[in-house]
Amino acid sequence: MSRPLAALLLLLCTMFWGFAFVAQKSAMGSVGPLSFTGARYIIGGLLVLPLAINEWRRRKVELSRAQWLLVGVLCFAFFMGSWLQQAGLATTTATNGGFLTGLYVFFVPLIGYFAFRVRPHPIVYVGVPLALVGIYFLNGGGLSSFNGGDWLIVGSAVFWAMHVLTLGHLAKETELPIFVSAVSFLVAGAVALAIALPVEAPTIAQISDVWVQLAYAAVLSTAVGFTLQAVGQQYVPPANAAIILSAESLFAALGGAVVLGDRLPVVGYAGAALLFVAIVMVEAVPALLERRRLPEVRATN
Repeated sequence: MSRPLAALLLLLCTMFWGFAFVAQKSAMGSVGPLSFTGARYIIGGLLVLPLAINEWRRRKVELSRAQWLLVGVLCFAFFMGSWLQQAGLATTTATNGGFLTGLYVFFVPLIGYFAFRVRPHPIVYVGVPLALVGIYFLNGGGLSSFNGGDWLIVGSAVFWAMHVLTLGHLAKETELPIFVSAVSFLVAGAVALAIALPVEAPTIAQISDVWVQLAYAAVLSTAVGFTLQAVGQQYVPPANAAIILSAESLFAALGGAVVLGDRLPVVGYAGAALLFVAIVMVEAVPALLERRRLPEVRATN
């Protein structure tokens, strides 16, 4: 696959994810977060399963014990990220949810350092404070409106960072991006429903009330969106991929404004802009510096 086509797949992925915040938010009035998450991923996993099985048979790759362990980490990160994000959307806006989820790009280098001893680029030390200022303004220039739902979504960003790191590694190492994604969908969905049944006691009527939101989240956001991410990340460098994926926050804001009537305070738009600039800067500056350095190295050789 060519790199431009892979970049286009990632862009489509962010659009599906961004608009999914609207579906996820509106569903919280009728069904619990675990119930919605479980139904969404079971349906999405079953839709992708035939493609996953075909990929497994075609590649004829046997996963090692270490790789299966990483699949377990992927499933755990996927479940926790989804659960915390969905629970957070019960009390915060789709716009805030989209932008705060984008904080995962800062956790990626931090987790990468502790897990793989890869030192973060110095630009991270500029981007993190800038992002914190953006979050402050995003909530009207004060923390009084920064509620528990916002904190849950910040927590989910940590697990989304784990998901990005683990999925990128597994997709390249196993060449089974659709298979490992399908496994994570089904495992996360099964765990969510297992907890939801005794805790939230969902009913068929509740699920029926949100069938439109569930259909969008399961089909486009999960089956299509996450699969496009898994495939595209194999062909796009991490910095470029992160820039494209961070655009989901803008689609979330657009969807929240058009469908749900979300409106940021005037200072909130400045905060949203600062947060997005910080996200792009953290990923773009190292890539640009590296691109500038390569011709100099070649010239010296």
